[in-house]
Formats: sequence, structure tokens, C-alpha cells
Amino acid sequence: MNAVLAVKQYVSKMIEDSGPGMKVLLMDRETTGVVSMVYTQSEILQKEVYLFERIDSFHRETMKHLKALCFLRPTKENVENLIQELRRPKYSIYFIYFSNVISKSDVKSLAEADEQEVVAEVQEFYGDYIAVNPHVFSLNLLGCCQGRNWDPAQLSRTTQGLTALLLSLKKCPMIRYQLSSESAKRLAECVKQVITKEYELFDFRRTEVPPLLLILDRSDDAITPLLNQWTYQAMVHELLGINNNRIDLSRVPGISKDLREVVLSAENDEFYANNMYLNFAEIGSNIKNLMEDFQRRKPKEQQKLESIADMKAFVENYPQFKKMSGTVSKHVTVVGELSRLVGERNLLEVSEVEQELACQNDHSSALQNVRRLLQNPKVTEFDAARLVMLYALHYERHSSNSLPGLMTDLKNRGVSEKYRKLVSAVVEYGGKRVRGSDLFSPKDAVAITKQFFKGLKGVENVYTQHQPLLQETLDQLIKGKLKDSQYPYLGPNTLRDRPQDIIVFIIGGATYEEALTVYNLNRTNPGVRIILGGTTIHNTKSFLEEVTASGFRGRSTEGSQVTPRSSSRR
Repeated sequence: MNAVLAVKQYVSKMIEDSGPGMKVLLMDRETTGVVSMVYTQSEILQKEVYLFERIDSFHRETMKHLKALCFLRPTKENVENLIQELRRPKYSIYFIYFSNVISKSDVKSLAEADEQEVVAEVQEFYGDYIAVNPHVFSLNLLGCCQGRNWDPAQLSRTTQGLTALLLSLKKCPMIRYQLSSESAKRLAECVKQVITKEYELFDFRRTEVPPLLLILDRSDDAITPLLNQWTYQAMVHELLGINNNRIDLSRVPGISKDLREVVLSAENDEFYANNMYLNFAEIGSNIKNLMEDFQRRKPKEQQKLESIADMKAFVENYPQFKKMSGTVSKHVTVVGELSRLVGERNLLEVSEVEQELACQNDHSSALQNVRRLLQNPKVTEFDAARLVMLYALHYERHSSNSLPGLMTDLKNRGVSEKYRKLVSAVVEYGGKRVRGSDLFSPKDAVAITKQFFKGLKGVENVYTQHQPLLQETLDQLIKGKLKDSQYPYLGPNTLRDRPQDIIVFIIGGATYEEALTVYNLNRTNPGVRIILGGTTIHNTKSFLEEVTASGFRGRSTEGSQVTPRSSSRR
């Protein structure tokens, strides 16, 4: 179960099937992202693909010496553009691959447009999702619901993305969903409909234990996407933002031109692959080792190039050296910028209080610490509002709830109304009334004992004590203890054995902290393979955009108690 490999194999097969000769790859906006996540441009160039074009760019030159590989989503617009293309073909021969199921009527329209008989083949290759890591995928959709209900267009796109993932991994799963979420049930039904309708496509070799698809809702855990992160990949996304593996560094003071945008991909960056799940302190020392290694290997300026053999050795080592030099400067820049932001925004202190709000149950200490940080001028309005959101979610029903006072502190501090409103919006989105699970208190004697011992031992790292709710949900699932009453099966069949292949999908977006959870569960549970997907991958900023886009606007905060009632109950 490897999402990156699945998409990579599709792209390789497209290129191989077209035979030798120069090729153009014709894509749309979304498939361009899909391909760029698994192949670099230079890797594809080596496979005789010399041109990359968009199907919706109409000023392309006619190049009859090129074969066209079309990799497109089966949308109405793409089919229409393809019909126009085939009526006046710009290339010698067309190999057409749709990233999902295409209707017979659309194939018929394409055949009618192909009067010059330039189409060699039409196939479905199910790379209809963004493969972020081998065990993580995303659909890059923001604001998938309106209130508690799906936006119909987003539901359709999510169903397509999720069924494509299942087809690409050759899995026909049993489905479980979070009962407290209407949208989880709706998505489960839509996926089931596709599996039933396209039963021939889903007719894979039966495994002893059927795979399992578990559909969850972000609103069950609104804490995880609000926390600062301290492992490399998650931290880069939180502080700089990762968009299809690209990081925009143009705002970094004194940045050089060639580092304004960098790519971080575990597929072709060994340092990143080895460090993406390590915490910030370890990365600092690993960067130092990388630098020292680089210094040792650096071609000596005065290196004598006397013989042909010397020159040959220099030229052979140069690309390796150049690649290493690019890697070094990229990571030094990224880590340097993270470090600058941590200092400038006082994030060590902020994060410590965030972790206390997420993991401890001492109300008076938490309140005191939040108040203290709200007085600190180094703390940004974004971080100040985030602390109050975490407080509001945790102590929503506490007898000494002091939210109105904290809201006044935010206002006096000059925090914009946009952020103040978001406090009540977040509670409306993921507060106690909405959640199907108990986010803050340990459920049973074992968990309480664990927490007690944890308290005695002290946490190894005060900044990473939080575990996403997903950790517990998957742990229960792997042990066969996840309650049917909270996570029912769709349909009459249930799984008798413990699941082995698990696909978890979070409506409203997953996070890199949850990706780390899944990575660790895969490592520590031999025989269990888990893949995590979400409508998108959130950092705090995009999560708050999700809340707003879903129609939770919050209310004006002047002197009101925050226990909002949203119109549509779950």
C-alpha cells in the first residue's frame, strides 16, 4: 500500500505504452499537480518526454513529430477541450489516459471527433489524488462542507478521489464511518454506490482479511490542527506552508533568487526523507553534520587537474557535488527561517502552553499561563487567538470558564475582530456538542493509570506530548476494540478478524501530526498497513480557513457567553 508508487507506476506505464520517440505530456491543472508529486521534470525528460503542456492552453504550436500523452481528469470541460484538440490535432498520435472512470457517452463523443484517426488508445489510470507520502494522500480541497452538510460538487470530487485511491491500490474495502457525522455517513454511502456500480473494476483477488476504509470527520478533533508542530515536515507546513511539496520562501529576509521557492520531496531528497519525522533539535545537529560532510567532499579549489583521469573524476563527481550543494543550501535556509520565526514569535513558550491546554486538566494553571502570554508583546495576534481557541475548546463547559475575560484581553491587545470571531466559530465547528468522542478525559482505568504514570515520569519532551485523537482510534481499531456503536459498518457484514490494510480518510482535512502518528503505527505494528488521506492537509491557517469556508463565521464577541447553537444539529 504505497500511494506514491501507485501513481508513479501509472505515469511510467503511460510513457512506456506509447513506445519510443519524442513525446509531449498534455495535462490539466489537477493532473499537473498529481504528476509533479511523483516525478521531477528531469526524471521525465530522461523518458523522452520533452514538452509539458496544458490542455486548456490554446496557443500551442503544431508539432507533428511529437506523440501526445494526455493525462486528464474526466471532467466535462476536459472532454470538450479534447474534442476540439482531436478535430484539429497538433500532434501525430494521441494516447489518452483519464484519471478516473469515464462515461461511455464521453468516449463516443471523442470517437466521433477523431475523424483523422489520431487516437491510438483511451484508458483509465486511477491517479486521481495527490500522493503526498507513501502513506499519505490529499485531494487539495478546502471548505468541503456547508455547515454540517456536503457541498455537492466537493462530495462528488471526494468520492472520485477516494474510489480512485482504492482502485489504484487494488482494494475493495469494507466501510466504517463515524456515526456522529452526517457527512461521514454520506461519503461512505457514495463510495459504496460506486463500488456496487463499477463492481467489475473492484473485482480484485480476495484477501483473507478484507481491507477496511474508515471515514472520520475533522470536527471530532479540532485541537490537532491548532497546535504548533516540532517535527520537520509538520513544522515546515505550520510555519512556511507546503503546497504540493513546494515551499514559498520569497518573504525570507535577504533570500537569494534561486531559493525563493524550494521543493521538499522525500522521493528525491535523501536528507529530507531521513529527517522529516525528527524533531527540531535533532535536525539542527543533522544539518551541521550535512554541512561538515559537504565541506569534506567539496572539490578543492586548488585541486590539480593534470591528467585526463583527474578531469574525468572531477566531471563525474560534479553533478553529485552540485546536487549536494543544492540540498545543503536549501535545508540550511529552511531551518534557518524556522529558527528565526521560533525566536521572533516566542514559539517555545507559546507551544508549551498549547500542549498544556491540549493534554493537562489543570484549569487555573492553564488560565494563568494563557493570560501571561496574552500580555507578552512578542506573541503575535494569530498565536494569541489560537491559545484562546484551545482554551475555549478544552474548558468550554468548565464551571470557572473565563472565556469572556480572555476575549476582552484579546480586544484590549488590539487583536482584529476576524480572529476574535474565529474563537466562537471554532467552538461551533468542533465543540463538545458536536463531538462524537471524548477528546479530553481518559476513558478508562488503564488510560487514567497511564496518564498518572506519565505525570510521575515527566514527559520526555514537553513540546510533543500531545497525541491526536486518531492515535487512539486507530489503536482501538488495530486491536479489534473500536466500538461499532460509534463507528458502525456500512451494510450487514462486519470484520471478524483484526484489520490488516486500513485506509483512513478525514473529511475536513488531515494534518502532518496525524501523518506522523500513522507512520509510527505502521512501524510498530508488523502486518498492519495504514494509509491516511484527507480532503486536504491542514496547518492552523488553512484549518481556520476551512472553518470559515464551512459557514462557521462566529459571532461578534462583545460580552457574550460562548456556547453557540448552530442551526443544524447532528
